[in-house]
Amino acid sequence: MSVIDQLFTELKQHGRKALMPFVTAGDPDIEFTANVIQELASRGATMCEVGIPYSDPIADGPVIQASYTRALDNRVKLAQILAMLEDTTGKIAMPIVTMVSYAIIHRHGLEKYVADAKAAGVAGAIVPDLLVEEAGPLAEICGREDFSLIQLVTPTTPRERALRIAESSTGFLYYVSVTGITGERQALPAEVSENVGWLRSQTDLPICIGFGISQPEHVRTLAPVADGLIVGSAFVRRMAAASERPREAVLAEIGDFAARLIEALEETTT
Repeated sequence: MSVIDQLFTELKQHGRKALMPFVTAGDPDIEFTANVIQELASRGATMCEVGIPYSDPIADGPVIQASYTRALDNRVKLAQILAMLEDTTGKIAMPIVTMVSYAIIHRHGLEKYVADAKAAGVAGAIVPDLLVEEAGPLAEICGREDFSLIQLVTPTTPRERALRIAESSTGFLYYVSVTGITGERQALPAEVSENVGWLRSQTDLPICIGFGISQPEHVRTLAPVADGLIVGSAFVRRMAAASERPREAVLAEIGDFAARLIEALEETTT
């Protein structure tokens, strides 16, 4: 059983749901990324997704695209990110997964990426551009190493294809709440609950919802139908302020925002 399998088993036993912030590695620098991860863990976040900067956006909205560009302009490298995670994961109990392009994994080498990520304390990878038709080799390696391979289902994914994606995924299934790119939104589509309900009837995997979630009210609305909620742009936007404002203040702001989301999540499970 993987680290993420264990996490969701424990959450289910206690009737709890996961809050999963997303942060961009290296924006504004790798040291601040480590500080944010530790702050999120101390505030009670369940899991953290760490985005590996990539030059070609994969459904990333303007906030995350800009953060990736800044990190790449600062010449952040995969080796630096993994070294930071190795140091950081030893200080926290919260699992870490990477959000990483398959192009990066392929270039690094499938076996080597999984081995190096595991050595850094990483529990799994979300690979948004991995086609289900090409997932077999990486899925086999991840399964052998108890390293979760998390894939995405969107509102426009045909149901037959969604089942194939679920079958090749481990850890949890990432349900994209909206058609289009990431980013903060005022309202989320009404059909999210129906679509997630259908997925739940087809797979035993936990289902976590991402894209567009940015407010405590979104959390209250979606938590009853999800096993976890993923919040990205709202955290990344706050992190970007660290290049212009005192970092201690920005870090506290990020922690306070996470605490408000966690409070909203707990309101739905008590």
